[in-house]
Amino acid sequence: MLRLMERAFLEVATVSVIVLAILIFVDVLAVNFFGSYVPDMIVMVRELMVLAIVLPLAAATANRSHIAVEFVTNMFPQTIVNWFAAFGTLFAFVALAPLIWSACQDLIYQLNVGSSFYGDLNLPQWPGRLGFLIGIVLCWLRLGTLIFMDFATALKGTDLPQPDTDPNA
Repeated sequence: MLRLMERAFLEVATVSVIVLAILIFVDVLAVNFFGSYVPDMIVMVRELMVLAIVLPLAAATANRSHIAVEFVTNMFPQTIVNWFAAFGTLFAFVALAPLIWSACQDLIYQLNVGSSFYGDLNLPQWPGRLGFLIGIVLCWLRLGTLIFMDFATALKGTDLPQPDTDPNA
């Protein structure tokens, strides 16, 4: 189930990057050839960037594709590295909890107040907040599953499971 949601969010993030590129292209054309601009361009780009960055986090976490500093940990035996990975996953899980709580509070506030961005289109603020919250929660759920896998691996003393690199999985 998580794998399907990660794949769907990865595709939404890809679409948001494509829409972002099209918006920027159209805005550059409009400014240079017609002396006009796309209304609320900065707001749309900012909100699409949030989707492009946050929605793939769970898939990156599942594939263990985050930036890692291995030049120090590679000097340790594999059992120590496994414990580093397990505690790192646990730390990330705990660290995301206040961010999720804050994002949830902000989304509730935006929905209750109904505030919108100042601009020509008066775009509402809640869709971007919702996208951020969904992406972070899915990443948090993935971290929750990895905690059990990493601690089980560390207790057994075996190697960490390799990420599933099949794009069709």
